[in-house]
Amino acid sequence: MFVDQFDPTRLPRPYDSEAVARARAGFAETPSLAALGNDPRALALLDGITGCSPHLTHALFAEADFVRALFATGPDAAFEAALAVLDETDGDSTADVMRRVRVAKRRAQLAVALADLSGAWTVDRVCTAISDVAETLLDRAAAEAARQAGLGPGLIVLGMGKLGGRELNYSSDVDLIVLYDADRLGGSADPDTLQKRHVRLTRELVRIMEERTADGYGFRCDLRLRPDPAATPLAVSVAAAEVYYTSLGQNWERAAMLKARPVAGDRAAGADFLERLQPWIWRRHLDFAAIQDIHSIKRQIDAGRPRSGADVGAAEGTNVKLGRGGIREIEFFAQVQQLIFGGRIPSLRAPATLPALVQLAAHGRIDETARDELTDAYRFLRMVEHRLQMVDDRQTHAIPDSAAGVAQLAAFCGLDEAAFREQLAAHRAAVERCYAHLFESAPTLAGPGNLVFTGTSDDPDTIATLAKLGFADPSRVAGIVRGWHHGRIRATRSQRARELLTELVPALLAALGRQPRPDDAFAAFDGFFASLPAGVQLLALFQENPSLLELVAEILGGAPRLAAELARDPSLLDGVLTQDFFGELPDRAAIEADLAGLLSRARDFEASLDAVRRFAAETRFRAGAQILKGLTDGVRAGRYLADTAEVAIQALLPRVEESFVEKHGKFDPPGVALLALGRLGGRRMSVASDLDLIVVYPPLAPDEPSDGPKPLFAQTYFARLTQRIVAALTAPTAAGKLYDVDLRLRPQGDKGPLATSLDSFRAYHADGAWTWERMALTRARVVAGPKDLADATMDAVREALTRPRDPQSIKVDVQTMRALLEREKPPQGAWDVKYADGGLVDIEFATQYLLLRHAPSDPSLLLPETEEALIRLAQAGHLSADAARDLTRTLDLCWRVQGYLRLAVTEKFDPATAPPSLAAGVARAVLGPESGSVDIDDAADFLRARLHAANRRCRAIFEQ
Repeated sequence: MFVDQFDPTRLPRPYDSEAVARARAGFAETPSLAALGNDPRALALLDGITGCSPHLTHALFAEADFVRALFATGPDAAFEAALAVLDETDGDSTADVMRRVRVAKRRAQLAVALADLSGAWTVDRVCTAISDVAETLLDRAAAEAARQAGLGPGLIVLGMGKLGGRELNYSSDVDLIVLYDADRLGGSADPDTLQKRHVRLTRELVRIMEERTADGYGFRCDLRLRPDPAATPLAVSVAAAEVYYTSLGQNWERAAMLKARPVAGDRAAGADFLERLQPWIWRRHLDFAAIQDIHSIKRQIDAGRPRSGADVGAAEGTNVKLGRGGIREIEFFAQVQQLIFGGRIPSLRAPATLPALVQLAAHGRIDETARDELTDAYRFLRMVEHRLQMVDDRQTHAIPDSAAGVAQLAAFCGLDEAAFREQLAAHRAAVERCYAHLFESAPTLAGPGNLVFTGTSDDPDTIATLAKLGFADPSRVAGIVRGWHHGRIRATRSQRARELLTELVPALLAALGRQPRPDDAFAAFDGFFASLPAGVQLLALFQENPSLLELVAEILGGAPRLAAELARDPSLLDGVLTQDFFGELPDRAAIEADLAGLLSRARDFEASLDAVRRFAAETRFRAGAQILKGLTDGVRAGRYLADTAEVAIQALLPRVEESFVEKHGKFDPPGVALLALGRLGGRRMSVASDLDLIVVYPPLAPDEPSDGPKPLFAQTYFARLTQRIVAALTAPTAAGKLYDVDLRLRPQGDKGPLATSLDSFRAYHADGAWTWERMALTRARVVAGPKDLADATMDAVREALTRPRDPQSIKVDVQTMRALLEREKPPQGAWDVKYADGGLVDIEFATQYLLLRHAPSDPSLLLPETEEALIRLAQAGHLSADAARDLTRTLDLCWRVQGYLRLAVTEKFDPATAPPSLAAGVARAVLGPESGSVDIDDAADFLRARLHAANRRCRAIFEQ
């Protein structure tokens, strides 16, 4: 008799007396159950069930005859009888198979529950029995699906997780991997056709198991443990799976494969496949990097979770599987050590958790106390897990978060509430102690909370952590990170890269989360990361230098122009490691010395081009990073960038000329002067500035040829030399492009020759130049060329600018040109500091107007830098001190704003569509320390108001 197997100490206690009374009345009216009410022992079990579990109460009445037989024969015979339903032959359609699967599941589940709750079976036996039910049902379902598809041997259904380890819980899903071995199928079917047939077969297998009918359902199936589930079909060939695991498989997938076993289909084929994976799963030699990767996964789980054990006594809301001191920690404790030591100690390869703990103790990897504490805790927590799921047949692991819910669960476990709470706390604390010792010597990951990207689905705690970090779409972020771990981008194809990534993910996400728009910053990093040919070098750099990670996050979050440079050349980050990267920007002499050192190692002309390009790129990156960090501004960086461009031009020009002279010879006097205008001339470049140049050559007879092997006349010679110079500056090489060059400010613009003789330059500006061309000349200066020619060229510039002209005609021309710009390039909001009324154009036009008007009588006013020219004009009495102060201060402010915008905006800036964070970023960068006294939410408005007031004053000065 079944009642003779009862353990009175384990019987559930009735919690809901009204539910018990209703059930007793029902038993009396149900012939198959009525007699059970006469046996006090049977009634004690039934009262405990009906007073705690609506699901099992319903099952008792639905299977009354089965329950009567179970009490007569015992749970073992009843369990076998339940599964024997599958062998019945009353119909052979798929619908018949599905009915038998569901009836067998319902009866077997009821037998397991009664055996468990009565104490007749141990927790271990209960888990094994549930696993046997799932495996038997899967075998029948797979056979039916294969019959429909007309497929024979070669279908492999691997049971993973708790099914593989024969440790299923009461309402568990089953984790499966479906494979097929084409070699065992025979014939020569097309691979695509074969795959499609097996995908259809898999869908039918899942339908037979999952679909709810009047008889219930079999088991829910989860196929997400297959290789890279987001990129592979439901069924995968064994060849493809083997390639994936041995080339891209991660350590958490090795851990998952510890429990894998064939549960349906062609078991021999499945066993062969797993045998071939053994060297990948069980590494014989200790791999320090792999240990660190496994360790990092543990520390990601630990991040943000205090390990003191102070709160493990709280029962309400505890997740007995995933929570602290829970089942997952016991499993992880065993699996980590199996992965590390199982390659050399085969007996450690037990797929189930409790046998693994026994073997770990036998081989001295853990002590007997840890083995016993973890074993007792595992059995207790699994018992609680089963009770939670028996209430409503739901796959839940969370204890109710109310005191009443805890009391009901305690009764179902056969304990009073105080004893339940005490035992739960004690077991969780024991698990905590053992788990905390695992890799206890390693440093913690400074993470913002739980961040785990193993497995194939979103971890709820990870999603919550990402949301807390500020990500609006945390599920998308989690999916992309899992894709990195699956090697879907080149940067993470290597095992070492993925191991480093595991270590860095918490810090990376925390840094990106601190950006004004975390999702955009993450998307930018994903694009940057995906563009890399390999990831180990960069990830190792991040690991050794955490500040680099923060800088990259800031760049990706707020400086897309720098981000594009970084994506093209990640080696730019190397410069950040130098001691002075964030120090004061170097002066002209230091720039010359640094570039000279690089060029001294260049073997040839091409190497020189690459060296100069890398140097300029590092300069732009350094300036941009300092602007972004608020260590410098657009004014100081503008001088630094202009000095760098000038030094680069001076370094390249003689090398271009030398190469050209070898073929075409030279003239006497030799060389050209490069006259810089615009931003380079005024020494106010940004990271996006091009070079406005005019190439001037000495006065030469037009019919005089050069003295080389292939002589050319002067105009042709210098036009081709100019093309070579422009190519040296603009042509992309392996090191990128140096600068864009604009030659349209030369005499006659696009209609004129590329290079201008000094005599032609003088003649053109004597009587042919427009006022706007003379305005441009106010910022002209020679940046490269022979000294005599440079001096003569600057004399010609001064001659052009000091030639007396009618002040009224100058005024009209400047006003006309400003009006034209207002029509063709109207300002686009408050942040358009260039074209806004009272912005950069107005300030520069006002300065240039005053220079053209007064330079004929005072040539000392001609200074190429606008600020210095304004100061000189005020000193000479041509501008009031107040006006000069307003103009220079606004010029400085506008340059600060534009210096930041050139980092943050790659296209034309449109305030209507720009993110609000951009304005906030400008405010922080421009206001600097002053922003500390302004609420950051108001900083952008504060800066806009300041700009508006300054522009209004400057516009009034311009109009005056």
